[in-house]
Amino acid sequence: MRAGLRLLVGGRARRRWVHLILGGALAMPYVLVGSVIVGPLTGVDDVFRSLPLQLGSFAVGLPIAAVTSLFPLTRPLESAAVRALCGIDGDDALAHGPARTRAERARTAAWFTLHLGFGGIVAGMSLAVPPFAGFLIALPLFAGLRDTRLGQPEVLNHAWGLALSPLAGLVTLLALAACAAGCGALLARWAPALLGPTPEDRLAAAEARAADLAVRNRLARELHDSVGHALSAVTLQASAARRVLGTDPEFVREALAAIEETTRRTVGELDAVLGVLRDGDAPGTAPAPTLATDLDGLLRRTRAAGQPVTASVAADPAALPPLVSREAYRIVQEGLSNALKHAGTPVAVRIAAAEGRLAITVENPLGAAPAPRPGGGHGLRGVADRVRLLGGAAEAGPAGDTWRLHVRLPLTTPTATAAPDRG
Repeated sequence: MRAGLRLLVGGRARRRWVHLILGGALAMPYVLVGSVIVGPLTGVDDVFRSLPLQLGSFAVGLPIAAVTSLFPLTRPLESAAVRALCGIDGDDALAHGPARTRAERARTAAWFTLHLGFGGIVAGMSLAVPPFAGFLIALPLFAGLRDTRLGQPEVLNHAWGLALSPLAGLVTLLALAACAAGCGALLARWAPALLGPTPEDRLAAAEARAADLAVRNRLARELHDSVGHALSAVTLQASAARRVLGTDPEFVREALAAIEETTRRTVGELDAVLGVLRDGDAPGTAPAPTLATDLDGLLRRTRAAGQPVTASVAADPAALPPLVSREAYRIVQEGLSNALKHAGTPVAVRIAAAEGRLAITVENPLGAAPAPRPGGGHGLRGVADRVRLLGGAAEAGPAGDTWRLHVRLPLTTPTATAAPDRG
């Protein structure tokens, strides 16, 4: 019983009823236009004195409403009303923009006609039925109502008819609520089909979400590589400076200078990434670090942390495509960041270009490696993502008595040669 009442007069049903009433209000100007057409055709001055002529005016006005629904703002306004009042689940179930194609405009016209048609009927019933139902309910209680000239049915002059009139009034109100709930449910069911996005719109939205997710994943990799490496380097530099604070002031000064340089650079990279998150674009931000401009500084900061590093570069970093140079820098940075966790072990970095590929190898002794940390490994997954996006190959793992990260990046892919040098 309670569930049935909720379906008829619950919050959702009442909002859909309001939506239908709004449709009826929108239908009134078209009914007036229809009456201007029907009146002269039938030779009647006032068509509103005849119910059939009223319905005829309503029927003539609906096609006119369908024509006016072709204006661009109709679909977004109707979609907004449906979202607010009809209880449609999912923000992407309805289109946000105006109808562009002929099929979309036809579906919008069909929806607008249905909204005004059902709304006009329910609005008319909502105006007429409640007073009549109130009259039936009050009739046995007020004798004066029985003596009025309201044109009441003959059956109400009988005692049994008079006794059943309150029940008839309640049934009439329930019938009105059921009609409104049914019409509202039908419109809510048809709304996604008539006002929803086309398959092309859904595909475009999915592609936009995928592109946004790809950008956010790239930013997450940038933050992990730059900030993670900086924190590892600063921690080791500060630890080494603390151990020799009273015996080697020159090393302490170098360590503090390296810490200052590392943190300043990382703050700049962090500002660039946060600028992308805030604005969706980063015009005017500092260029992302690359092998050509920043490899020497990266090696210097790593050595200042007490990490022995040997580097062999058999390629001209300035001649590399911008995207390859940027991603290669991040890959070397991640390899050195992993090696910093094994402080004191020598690290060998080899960079070479041959046969249209850039080969990057970072090696350090395996024996000193600590046990893997819970939740670790994000850096290597980021390296794998970078390499995969460029169409390269990556290998990471033990090789004899060393841990080796070996990456091969193509130098001639269209993506690599056309991408801008921006973080």
